[in-house]
Amino acid sequence: MIGDKDDRVGLVLYSISRFLLFFMLVAFAVSCCMSLFISSMMRTMGLTLTQENIQQAAKLTMGNVLLITAVFTLIDHWRRKWMVERPVKMIVEAAERIEKGDFSVRIPTMVYLDSRSGFGDIARCFNRMAEELSGTETLRTDFISNVSHEIKTPLTVIKNYATMLEDGDLPEAQRAQYARAIGDTARRLAGMITNILKLGKLENQQIFPAFAEYDLSEQLCACLLEFEDIWEKKQIEIETDIEDGVTAFGDAQLLSLVWNNLFSNAIKFTDDGGRVSLSVKSAGRDALVTVADTGCGFDAGVGAHIFEKFYQGDTSRATQGSGLGLALVKRVLDIHGGEISVSSALGKGSTFTVRIRRQADGAA
Repeated sequence: MIGDKDDRVGLVLYSISRFLLFFMLVAFAVSCCMSLFISSMMRTMGLTLTQENIQQAAKLTMGNVLLITAVFTLIDHWRRKWMVERPVKMIVEAAERIEKGDFSVRIPTMVYLDSRSGFGDIARCFNRMAEELSGTETLRTDFISNVSHEIKTPLTVIKNYATMLEDGDLPEAQRAQYARAIGDTARRLAGMITNILKLGKLENQQIFPAFAEYDLSEQLCACLLEFEDIWEKKQIEIETDIEDGVTAFGDAQLLSLVWNNLFSNAIKFTDDGGRVSLSVKSAGRDALVTVADTGCGFDAGVGAHIFEKFYQGDTSRATQGSGLGLALVKRVLDIHGGEISVSSALGKGSTFTVRIRRQADGAA
């Protein structure tokens, strides 16, 4: 109540000050004009003004000044109300709704405003900001929901196996099996959390890549050999077509995440006795890396979502991953200005092709 009363008093004082300002301006302008007019008439026509004439003219002038001042004050009041106060109120109300978490708010187009006032530009910028915040909030909500679901699953597995391990009569073979299952699940959970943190840092630009030119062919060979035990266990045939000396311009450590994820997926989705192929070639200013497999493949519907966070096209192998690998791959390549494409057919395998710069821009 006190605040409302203060606002009303402030509004009255503001109105009075505006009226007085217009009054002084109009009085000065009218007085000058009248003085010049009367002086000119007296010189040219030889008129003599009596005290009565002057008093009558003064009263008439004062009345005109008051009337003109009142008209100007009223016009200025409605001008400010429509051209300033109303758009400011709309912007403030929209900002308050944004502050409360309502990102659906938009400021309507104010066609009655002068295009040079700047309020239209503010409204357009505000709407773009609200749209970006709305998209970010949706992504954040989905991300939290997906993370909660993905973490809950391995924790439930660990809890169940831990409960079964409490059985004192459990055979030693089963005890070892349950312990291995807990270990595998814990490692998968740790890997998922690591990928979440990496992806979060990349998306929030908290990781600053150290760009440099390095030997891409050598790096790919080293990354592929890290999976030797796995492909030998599954008896997977490895085919390579690696051009010597192909370079890449980027952060070698970040790009190793790309190759490791592509190799891991290719081997994981390839059945025992299948084949995984790696090709590295220079293509003008770019390097082309192709990773192909003879695994289960996927249809076009899955391919449209393959680079989304937590998306897993083959649910039968969901326990072997978290659905973050390809999202991480896409983000790293976006940072490097690279491209990735995929072609696949259900039951016939998949082929991922990466295009990345070989040298810094402007290099010979």
